[in-house]
This record gives sequence, structure tokens and C-alpha cells, in this order.
Amino acid sequence: MKRLLPLRGKYIEIKHGIKLHYLDAGSGDPVVMLHGNPSWCFYYRNLAVAMSPTHRVIVPDHIGCGLSDKPDDSAYTYTLDQRVSDLENLLESLGVEDNITLVVHDWGGMIGMRFATLHPHRIKKIVVMNTAAFPLPQSKKLPFALKLGRESRIGTLLIRGFNAFASGAAWIGCKENPMPKALRHCYTAPYNSWRNRIATLRFVQDIPLTSADRAYQSVIEVEAKLPALEHVPIMVCWGEQDFVFDHHFLQQWRTRFPHARVHTWARGGHYILEDVAEEIIPLICDFIRET
Repeated sequence: MKRLLPLRGKYIEIKHGIKLHYLDAGSGDPVVMLHGNPSWCFYYRNLAVAMSPTHRVIVPDHIGCGLSDKPDDSAYTYTLDQRVSDLENLLESLGVEDNITLVVHDWGGMIGMRFATLHPHRIKKIVVMNTAAFPLPQSKKLPFALKLGRESRIGTLLIRGFNAFASGAAWIGCKENPMPKALRHCYTAPYNSWRNRIATLRFVQDIPLTSADRAYQSVIEVEAKLPALEHVPIMVCWGEQDFVFDHHFLQQWRTRFPHARVHTWARGGHYILEDVAEEIIPLICDFIRET
């Protein structure tokens, strides 16, 4: 799978022998790109190459994803707070302290915004793509496919037994420019067995809906601390055909950050960075490079 990436990867031990894979290229102010579920650092490959001539680009694979280790539950706790701790450990080990631009998508948004609200003085800019930093909007119902995966044995079988979540996301994630078979394979390649699909399922199960969910309190804290980021330049890039992160979520971003620069694609899907790459990558690069 390493041959799929245009940049050379590295590894760091996060805890108890568990290794996290990440891309680290270029020099200058750091740009940290955080993927979601069920993708991996491959999602950012083209943007990372485009940004590396002027910035230090850091793109981790969350534990259980991509080329990172995929431990079972006895060795690793698949929760939001653990993901944030992993990110903190990675950046500390790399000597990345401030002037950080975050580029976030899907679950990477909640991980990144949790980090940002804990360390607002370290954040220079934020690029948001089809994600959330707050609980499910009251006007939005959890889609049936996520509910099934989150709450049922059938969902577990489909996700871990048949790779339905990663395969399905690759099929429907791009609307403007649907992925060809070879590209879909790149997105699903890391999740080639029951064992290697553990994070794909745990991410779905960690979706915070009620106070009984492990991530719920952390998400409430993120929401409460969003005003600490009002000084940060933010750009929102949004695919409007995302069946999860749809107009309900986009409106929340507009309301909470009225100063944000917003770009939307009416026919764009969830994997917006892939779907409209020729348009969105220059926009992001220009935004990050602006003084």
C-alpha cells in the first residue's frame, strides 16, 4: 500500500509498541491534515504534495486506519479523547508547537477541533470539509446506515465482515466525479480483513448522541469552547450531496463562524477533496499561503 502514496511515510510509537504512520514533508509553518472514517492519509495525498513546497505537511493515519497499527480493544481504546492524545503526542515528538494550520474532514474534524479548543493559541488557520465540531443538529436524524452500524450485530457483521462501510463510502463518496474501480480499491485497501476493520466500526460506535456515549461530554466541551477560535481564519469547503454531513451541519458552521470563508459544491459528495480536486486544492493552498 505504501506505493499508493506520493510521499514517504514514517512511524512513531504511540503507546505500548503501537505504531502510528504519518506523512511528514516540506518545511515551514506546519499544516496538519486529519482524515476521517473510513479513509486514511491517502485522502490528502494530492493536497500534501501541493502544500509541501512552502509548508511542513504532517498527515497521520489514526490508529486502526491506513498504514498505522490496528490493535484490538485490549491494547487500545478507540475513543475521541485517545485520538486527541495521539495527535498531541505526535506533534510533541515532531517539535510542532505553534502556527498550526489544521485541515480536517469527517471524524478528523472532531479530533482536530477538540485539539484546537484545548490549544487555541497554537492554531493559525483551519480548513473544514464536511465534518462537525458539535453534537448532531436537532434538525438532523442519524442516517439509518450509521444507526445500523452503531447499534446492531448486523451492522457489525456488515462493517467488519464485508467491509460495507469503506466500500460503500468509496462508491457514494464522490458525486461530481465518481471514483473508478482502481481508486476505490485504494480507499478500501487498508481494511482487508475482520481484524483490520476494527477502527472502521469503532468510529461508528463512538458517534456521540446521548450523555451515555463516551465521546459525548468531550463534544459538548468542544462546542462550548468554539468561541475561543473566533480569531482564527477559517475556510469551509463543503460537498452538498453528503448524506451525513449535509446542509444541517453546514448551517451550524455558518452560524458559529460567520466570518468563515465558505465554498460549496452543489454536486459535490462526502469525499469533496477527491470529488472536485482540481478546484478545491488551489483554493485551500491559496488560503493557507495568504499572509
